[in-house]
Order: sequence, then structure tokens, then C-alpha cells
Amino acid sequence: MTDWLGPEEWRAVALSLQVSFWATLVSLPLGILTAYALARWTFPGKQVLNGLVHLPLILPPVVTGYLLLITFGTRGPVGSILADWGIVLAFRWTGAALAAGIMAFPLMVRAIRLSIEAVDPKLEQAASTLGASPGWVFLTVTLPMALPGIVAGTILAFAKAMGEFGATITFVSNIPGQTRTIPSAIYAFLQVPGGEASAMRLVIVSVVVAMAALLLSELIARRVAARVGGA
Repeated sequence: MTDWLGPEEWRAVALSLQVSFWATLVSLPLGILTAYALARWTFPGKQVLNGLVHLPLILPPVVTGYLLLITFGTRGPVGSILADWGIVLAFRWTGAALAAGIMAFPLMVRAIRLSIEAVDPKLEQAASTLGASPGWVFLTVTLPMALPGIVAGTILAFAKAMGEFGATITFVSNIPGQTRTIPSAIYAFLQVPGGEASAMRLVIVSVVVAMAALLLSELIARRVAARVGGA
């Protein structure tokens, strides 16, 4: 791939992989907790939480990016505190990971939630009657049985993070080698004469990654359906 892609294109691919990896890894524990809460718990404000989780899917990505900028920018209420600790997210690749993770979070939570809801509550109740604590029931019963959905949600979130553009470019701009991911690089190449070939190569990379993610998630979804149907 290094021979097929130019240095700037390769940097965009490498940065996209880095951003997507950390966006997915950091959001996964919170995604599992949120999905479990929505699938199993009853509490005031549950529908509000569900709405907030899915809000990035409804809002224009630029709006999400702007909200991140005014919140996590160096003068924002959260960003100013982080800046005092030496943590700056705006116009950094870490900010791109934050934006990509937020945009991918709804897809992750939805896949994991559906998988947890497919787990028979009677199995969890049986483990509880045998003296297992709620945490141990989750770790030994719920989590293993929901693992295919967790894997599917993780794959979809990674693919979504790879393709995120609007929120990312609004929050961290389009700085070569620092925040220029594949979508940002495609946009930049299309703005200069003769950049169409580079843009097309990155488009091909994006399509391959997206199709691979969709095929993997579909395969896992079928395994979950067969598992539930055979139960």
C-alpha cells in the first residue's frame, strides 16, 4: 500500500487508523455500560439518555463539531480545565478521536443493546439465585452471550470513525500530518488541481474498509440470530 499511496495519502490513512482505534477503544467500556443500562435498567430519564445517545445521528455533524469546539476548546468550560492540566483536544488528533468516537457511539450502543436484549433474562436470574452478584452475573453470563453484538458494534463504530468528516473538521480543522484523516484528505485533494487521482485512491481505501466492516458485522449478526433461534 505504501507504493500505491503517496506519502501524504499514507499519512492520512495512518492517522485515520490511529484516530479510529483510540476512538473505538476508549468509547467501548462506556458503550457497553450505556447499552446495558438501556437494555436492563429502569430509571428516571431513561428516554432522555436514549435520546442523547442517538443525538449525533440526528444532528448535522457540523453542529456536533461546533458543540465540541465550544465545550472542549481551550476557552470552553471543559477544555479550559483540561488545558490547565496540559491536555488540549482542539486542533489535535486526540480531538479528532473524541469527535469520531462521539459520532460512532450511537452505532456501537445500538448493536450492543440489541445483543444484550437477546440474552434470556431467565439465565441471569438463575445465576442470581445461585448466589452470584449482579456484577458477576454480567461478567459470566450476559457479557459472553452478548459478545457477538459487542464485536459487531465495535466493528461498525471503527468503520464510522474512519469515515467521520463533518464533526472532525469543525473541531480539529484539516491540518496535514496532525488532524487530516482520510475524509479530510479527500476534501483537500479535491480542492487543488490534479488532486483527483489521490482523492480516488483514498476513496477506494474508504470503500474497502467500509465494505469489510459491513460484511463482518452482517456475518456476526447472522451468528447471533442463529444462536437466538436455536436457544
